[in-house]
Amino acid sequence: MNEHTGFCRRAFLQQSGLGFGTLALAALLKQDGLLADGDSATAATLQGLPKQRIDLSSKKGHFPALAKNVVVLMQSGGPSQMDLFDPKPDLQRRHGATVAIDSLQGRPREPLMASPFRFSQRGQSGMEFSELVPHIGALADDLCMIRSMYTFDPCHAGAPLILFTGKLEFGRPTVGAWVSYALGTENQDLPAYVVLPDIAGHNTAGAALWDNGWLPALYGGTEFRPVGSPIVNLHSARTMPQGADVNDLTLIGMLNEQYRQRFPRVSELESRVRNYELAARMQIAAEKHLDLSQETAGTRQLYGLDDPVTEAYGTQCLMARRLIEAGVRFIQIMNKPHNPWDHHGRLRHRLPKECAATDRPSAALITDLKRRGLLDQTIVVWIGEFGRLPTSQGGTGRDHNMHAFTALIAGGGFRSGHIHGATDEVGYRSEVDKVSVLDLLATILHQVGLDQNKLSYRHNNIEETLTDAKVTQARVVGEVLKRAPVVT
Repeated sequence: MNEHTGFCRRAFLQQSGLGFGTLALAALLKQDGLLADGDSATAATLQGLPKQRIDLSSKKGHFPALAKNVVVLMQSGGPSQMDLFDPKPDLQRRHGATVAIDSLQGRPREPLMASPFRFSQRGQSGMEFSELVPHIGALADDLCMIRSMYTFDPCHAGAPLILFTGKLEFGRPTVGAWVSYALGTENQDLPAYVVLPDIAGHNTAGAALWDNGWLPALYGGTEFRPVGSPIVNLHSARTMPQGADVNDLTLIGMLNEQYRQRFPRVSELESRVRNYELAARMQIAAEKHLDLSQETAGTRQLYGLDDPVTEAYGTQCLMARRLIEAGVRFIQIMNKPHNPWDHHGRLRHRLPKECAATDRPSAALITDLKRRGLLDQTIVVWIGEFGRLPTSQGGTGRDHNMHAFTALIAGGGFRSGHIHGATDEVGYRSEVDKVSVLDLLATILHQVGLDQNKLSYRHNNIEETLTDAKVTQARVVGEVLKRAPVVT
């Protein structure tokens, strides 16, 4: 709108060039899903169209939920299943044998490589774990171990995208964004979706793994730092006179409200307003909820904050527990950058190092949630983007394997002390009761009360969903759940 003439851009399009500008505008609005079918070009106004409220208020799902919160412990790089969770006697016996398993990138086939690590049965369930994960192994009777996972891409950028967004595409909403959009949060002073990256940087695919995609920006993941102030730029860089912050926020709020009333269907503005409001509340709430100095010495020791090896990951896991207590819906913990589980070489030396950093804190989170009565309502997922091959790579490592890997899940209505599925005799391919990463996404949605087919968002005139189940045949894996899946 020109403040001197009162002549707006839409009027200009209508009154010049025989109105063809308005036709073009209408086409663009319809392409973006802002016009309903049958709307004429001359009705190309945002004012009269229905508007969906953008907020984080707590909402009900499609049916009663068995879990309220989700924590994903993402192990970037691809942990080796046959060295941690899936022992293979045949692999041990056939060490050095040549098999018909191709490596990536056209490299020559290499022989089978036995695991250099010992396994033992743990708990009453008798679940087998490697010596490298003694703390996780001690929780055998609290875990659901899915040994038959598989995915659809063997690369570090593609596989995590599929795991979190359901497709091999950048710019799509992640599962955390979908859950945030559908269910909101129980604490209006904190985001519904929080990401705890390593302070050193991001993994492959970066922030695309917590993107809101084409959902309103409010539903994307908010990064909280494990060191220093948890939220970047939360406080002013310079000292302000007393009351200045309040005056600034009041003025900005008035201007935003005026603009929002003029353009009620501009979701980016609505999301920005909500984010500003949330940031103002977080100035008070976030640091209080994430003040780890309030924790007892025993709790800090449980998470390994007293050990330089486990301190970083332990801090992330302890922050996750506090965020669950505060009502945050979906939490994503990312480990060190550069895919620390990607052991193409020196696996015998590098795998123990990564396990030492993450085993104790991962187990501590599950233990702490259980003793506080929070595990039943929280799904904890320990997972990588894919697994490793049973063959050697250069004699000391293992290459990527999209055909088989293991996921560990605790709480949230998943069966405990349960092993689901199996791989072939050497651990190369999932063969029994296979579970795709899309099946796992559908199952997580189900446990928080959401139907993968009914949870949708109209984008470019297409009803988008997370799993695209009608095409991919993704299913809720009822065999890993304590109760039969809800049929809707």
